[in-house]
Parts: sequence; structure tokens; C-alpha cells
Amino acid sequence: MSSTKTYLAVDLGASSGRVVAGRFDGHRLALEDVHRFPNGGVRAGGRLYWNVLALWSEMLGGLRESRGRYGDSILSVGVDTWGVDFGLLGSDGQLLANPLHYRDEHTNGALERAFAVAPREEIFRRTGLQFMQFNSLYQLAAMNEAGNSALAAAESFLMIPDLFHWLLTGERVNEFTNATTTQFFDPQRKEWAVELFEKIGLPAHILGEVAQPGANLGRLTNSVAAETGMHNVDVVLPGTHDTASAVLAVPAAARFGTQPDWCYISSGTWSLMGAETPAPVINDQCLARNFTNEGGVGGSIRLLKNIAGLWLVQECRRIWAQAGHEFAWSQLVALAAESSPLACLIDPDDESLIAPADMPQAIRAFCERSGQAAPETEGAVIRCALESLALRYRLVHGWTEELVGGELKTIHIVGGGAQNELLCQMTADACDRPVVAGPVEATAIGNLMMQAVAHGDVGSIEEAREVIRDSFAVKRYEPRNTEPWREAAGRFAQLLK
Repeated sequence: MSSTKTYLAVDLGASSGRVVAGRFDGHRLALEDVHRFPNGGVRAGGRLYWNVLALWSEMLGGLRESRGRYGDSILSVGVDTWGVDFGLLGSDGQLLANPLHYRDEHTNGALERAFAVAPREEIFRRTGLQFMQFNSLYQLAAMNEAGNSALAAAESFLMIPDLFHWLLTGERVNEFTNATTTQFFDPQRKEWAVELFEKIGLPAHILGEVAQPGANLGRLTNSVAAETGMHNVDVVLPGTHDTASAVLAVPAAARFGTQPDWCYISSGTWSLMGAETPAPVINDQCLARNFTNEGGVGGSIRLLKNIAGLWLVQECRRIWAQAGHEFAWSQLVALAAESSPLACLIDPDDESLIAPADMPQAIRAFCERSGQAAPETEGAVIRCALESLALRYRLVHGWTEELVGGELKTIHIVGGGAQNELLCQMTADACDRPVVAGPVEATAIGNLMMQAVAHGDVGSIEEAREVIRDSFAVKRYEPRNTEPWREAAGRFAQLLK
């Protein structure tokens, strides 16, 4: 066997997926993209679904190609995805239906109906999770109310990455970090909130064993091994929620499991901002701020808040492209940099900006409704969106410090947004904290390093972060011009409902 060991990460996002190889020589990790493929919702019969069989086919293709490239150096594979969505298996071990997409409309009104059975405060006390209508609890409740035949026949509940791990190994387990996104998991007791689940009218027998990141599920099934050529390869659970893997990849030097003095922003379509804490923070203040306690690697908790991220910019770019104006990302950032600073602001999380038909127009309309001059140029629209995100980060940073009871001296930005130098500098200025940007491929890196820890090739999560610091470049941004942001923060606060 080669002295360089290879781990494979299957990293599935809402719009694309990929198989990434991590090549580890004992000191540094190198990434190699093996296979990329599209993902997205498919409408059929009035519902929005995930096409899991197409994803499975692409995954197998990526594993075959990996075998051709890396041969017997491949030790293991692990899958990470988004949260909340799931599949249901019947008593015969078959997938009962295509998993629904979290943006499907079937959960409209489900929150309010659930609160009529279990009050909001009770749900939060038991789960510590923020309230979003697409959380798994409300998806299942909506299915139950509709008399969904798949739920009626279900014997096993598997989150999306659990579903793929089952296809790879035949093992049915619920991985901890993704289980905590359901809003029927108790992070204090680290077990399913069965009483709450049944109070909502749901069948607790479908909930399976909860396994921690790093668990080895065993070898690929004979059929998968035959189809891919990958014999004697293990399947190891990473932090299967993509943000859990991304947070593992934060190159912080602090001792793991201690009270944090840093926070993170996992920056992409969404911005997930928070701190890695040794225990859940479940109190009235956390409930009022709508923070969430999600599982992390090593039994840690990701105390965080969801913020609308670069979705704002992505949608503007898409609308302009439809009108025949194609902009590269770098062009949009350059146009924004040339525009007047802090001229107008929006609430990035306003309902009108969640899924508008025309994002640039929705941003202009928000400005006009709030008594501001609407941004006229493409650059001004993008600058408005980015500055508003930075001010949202400032607010959430302050709330996070209150919740953890200490100063968060450094902000780590990981994921695709770490490449946006303008947003990184805005964040440093708005929050008056140094920003460390990178690594960009945080989710895949965290997935791969969890496998390395599980195999004993890296001794601990602290050592994994040391490997990451040695393997991937980061860029540091110091606060430069903070006074205008303090003034703008007051204006921003007036926009929030």
C-alpha cells in the first residue's frame, strides 16, 4: 500500500454534489476533485422532491473513478449533506417514496398547527432548536395530517446522509449531527425527544440508533464493492450535517471542548454563524434570539443562527443573466467595491427576500418601503446586500457573546464566502474583530479529517485542526474603518421587525 492514505468525501449540497479525495501523507492533507454533478429539486405531481437515485448513480460513478485513480490506498468513504430532509424505509427494507425537498410547500402553516399541540416554549426546552417550518418535525407532522401513505407504512427514518450510508453498507443508523436538525432530538440527554415526537402524533418506532461522527459502519456491501471495484473499503460517519463538517475544518488553535473565544461563519448560500460550545445553551434568551443548538463533532454543540447568505447575490446574478447580462462573481464584487458605501440597507432575513421572483427588484422594494433611496446600479444592489449581511453578522456576533458569556475575539469564515474579500473586510470592519478567512473547501476537509481521526491516523480533533492549519492557506483581515459601521448599525436595527 502507498504511504499516502486516501479518504473519500461525498459532499452533497442543495445545488451540486461531488466526490473529493483527501490524500494524507501523515502531515498534510491535499484535496483532489474526482467527480462533480448537479443537484436540485424535481417537481412532480405537485410536490418538490430530491432525486436520490440520480444522486446515488453519480456517487457510484465517483467511487468507480476514485478506485481507478487511487487503487488500494483508499481506506474509507463518508457522506455529508444538508439537514432536515429524510427518507422512509418500509418493513421490507425498501425506500417508500422520493424524499421531499425542504422548500416544498407542504409545511406551510405546520409550525402554528404544531404549537397548538405542543407550545413553542416546550418544543424549544426539549430540543434547543431554532424554529423553521421546514424542520423535520413539521415535515413529518404535515405528512401525518395529510394521511401520507409512506409515513403510515414506515419502519425506519433516515436523514439524507443516513440514507446513502444505508445504501453503501446496509446499516440503518441516524448520525448525531444531522439528527439534531430535526427538532425532535434532545441535545442535553443526547437522545430522541420521544415524548415530544409522540405528542405531535408521530410514530416513535421509526427512530433508530444514534451514532456519533467517527463511527465505522463496516465495509461496502458486496454489490457496491463489485460495482465500484472498491473492496475492503470502510464507511465512516463524518459529521454528516455539512455545517458540522465545516466547523471541524475551522483552523482554530484553541483547545477543543473548552469555552470558545472564537466564532465561525460557514458562508455559502446560507450563512451559519455561531460558536462551538461544550454543552447546549437552552434558556429564554436563546429562545428569544431564535438560536439553535445543533450537534458537532466530538460531542460538541454548534450554537448558531441561520442568516440568509450569498443567496441574495446568487439570485441577483441569476436574474440579470436571464435578462442577458452575464456577470462573473469577480465582476459583481468589483462593481460593489466601486459603489457608495452604506448608502442603503436591507434586512437580509426579511420574508420578502426568502424566495422572490426578482431579487434585485425585491431589494429595491425593501429600500423604498423603509424610506431609503433604492439602489439603481447592479454594483449598488450587490453592495447593499453585502453590507447588510456584514451588519447582520455584527448583531449576531454580539448576541452570541451574550449567550456564551464571553468575548469572541476572532471570526473564522469558512466555505465559499471566504473567497469574497470585500465581504470579509466588511465583516471585520462591521464587527470590529479580526477575520480569518479559509479554508474554502471546509465541508469536504472536515469530512475527510473525521475519517482520519476515526482510523487513528490523526490523534484528535485538535490535531486534525493542526493538520488543517498546516495544509491550507488562510487570509487575515484586520478591522480598518469601524466608525461608519457603528453609525450604520443604528440604522440597520431600525429596519428589523
